[in-house]
Amino acid sequence: MSLIKSKMPSWPAMTDFFDDDWLKFKFNKEDWMPAINVIDNEGDYEIEVAAPGLKKKDFHVTVKNGVLTVSGKTEKEEKEEKKNFTRKEFSYKSFSRSFTLPDDVDEDSIVAKYEDGVLRLMLKKTEKALPPKKEVKVL
Repeated sequence: MSLIKSKMPSWPAMTDFFDDDWLKFKFNKEDWMPAINVIDNEGDYEIEVAAPGLKKKDFHVTVKNGVLTVSGKTEKEEKEEKKNFTRKEFSYKSFSRSFTLPDDVDEDSIVAKYEDGVLRLMLKKTEKALPPKKEVKVL
């Protein structure tokens, strides 16, 4: 039961078209942004970018003026030829995320690895940023 009356005819083809994931995929920009986790460990920061389906060559990671930028893009073409028709589909996905690096990151030691659909960036903290050890006197 629907709370909103619709004047659209209930033709299955039209209903299927507007409910189809294809339409949401093409016009919903949020679907293009991969999930990102930022983890603050004791000696480093770790950034995880969930980007399944991409390859290592699809990523571009840069650091400039204290800003880390992670971007990726992929293009895909499918072609199906049959006796009476030819079908071609193209898909293009891209994203870009930028992070202002804290002062305690050693920009020269950033490492990026892509494995199992997750891009992991390790950002080592500088020695001066690590908290000094304090001795606690037991009474």
